[in-house]
Amino acid sequence: MTDVNDITKMIVDACLCVHRKFGPGLLESVYEKLLMVELKKRGLVVECQKSLPLVYEGVRFEDAYRIDMLVNGEVIVELKSTNVMHPVYAKQLKTYLALSGLHVGILANFGMATMKEGIKRVVYEYAGEKPSSKDSAPSASPREATMHGEPESVFTRGAAKNTEEEVL
Repeated sequence: MTDVNDITKMIVDACLCVHRKFGPGLLESVYEKLLMVELKKRGLVVECQKSLPLVYEGVRFEDAYRIDMLVNGEVIVELKSTNVMHPVYAKQLKTYLALSGLHVGILANFGMATMKEGIKRVVYEYAGEKPSSKDSAPSASPREATMHGEPESVFTRGAAKNTEEEVL
């Protein structure tokens, strides 16, 4: 089993490799395919365009969100191909982490002049959990922690917890 920090290092390395070979200017969907090849070469399991459900008022929306990549079932990768690193991109990734029950994500914007400018590691922490010494991101706000409840990955839990949930 590979440690999350090792996985994120391999993702960053793969992003750098793709950006060095192709630079900025391709479509996000093309970078997704290229990055998937690089990650699989490194022995990682990659799922692209993974559905992320949302439960609201007992109604489960199966395709509420779609994440670009899920790597080894532990790290969400959000891809962009724009010449601006807008703060909302990291917030989007943090939302995906909160909804999924996962803790670590990589934001990779291939549209930047250098990949160093376009890559960011995002860590989401849940209420009652102490940050790992290796994760330096701040804790979630109390509002975020209570809004999302217990950290449980929607990718590994299988059936919905509440049997009264309606699925859409």
